[in-house]
Amino acid sequence: MKQVETGTGVRKSVQKTFWFVEELDGKIEVQPLNANYIPSGKKRFISLEDIIARFQPEPEFYVTTVFPKMQELADTVDRADSHRNNGENFTAEFEYGNALQVDEENVRANFGLGLTYLDRGETGKANNIFERLVKLDAAFERKHKHLFNEFGISLRKNKMTKQALEYYDRALELSGGDDHLFYNIARAHFEKKDYARCVDYLLKAINSNPDFDVVLKFFNWLLEKELVPQDRISEVRTVVRTAEIAASRKQEVSTAMGDGIQLEPSSTEESIPAVESVFDDDDDDDLFLQS
Repeated sequence: MKQVETGTGVRKSVQKTFWFVEELDGKIEVQPLNANYIPSGKKRFISLEDIIARFQPEPEFYVTTVFPKMQELADTVDRADSHRNNGENFTAEFEYGNALQVDEENVRANFGLGLTYLDRGETGKANNIFERLVKLDAAFERKHKHLFNEFGISLRKNKMTKQALEYYDRALELSGGDDHLFYNIARAHFEKKDYARCVDYLLKAINSNPDFDVVLKFFNWLLEKELVPQDRISEVRTVVRTAEIAASRKQEVSTAMGDGIQLEPSSTEESIPAVESVFDDDDDDDLFLQS
């Protein structure tokens, strides 16, 4: 309810706002609809009592207006993703733009457009998308993890290391770290030649996932190149040796049980590729992280 001065007095007016309401794991989440009737903007959790007291259901409006709009937007982003995956970047840009006209905070469309710009090497435009994404809490939700990883890796590969680290810091703030995020942060610090911070985050990654083979290869490469800080060499060698012993024991158990499990060779000579192949041009280890 609002009061509006008309010149001859005060007139009361009622403004109706529509919200998208969803129950998730016993919690009720609400999000406002934008002018195009798409759920957009900041989400928040409220109680069932608040829903009953403050909201009025509009099931017909959802069925006839909101759901069709949401489906149309999803179809547009699907088309854009398909074009991008096929290397049709300009068509993808057009479709992502159409989606963002309907919902400028759509996470998939923002990620897709940013990746399209990075694929074309247009770092200025990609930076604008980065600045938008880093402010969107929804961009760091678990359901967007694949896109999140791909975008962060693309930032780094396009020499946008500062942006990549700011992006990862935001992820740590909102969702905490996991082995893949720690590894990606380590790679970004490696690009900056900050080998101490690189080792710090590789240790976080291996502590989170002791079987993270890529991290062990990275450690061996750093040791061979003498890039590990002197005060961390002993710790890194201990981590690598412990992992090799654990792998060897797994192999022995597997052989004794005769269950046919095929494990990677545990010896340093057999399990670690040539130094030059650890960081090849295609960054195969990055592609592994996206799975």
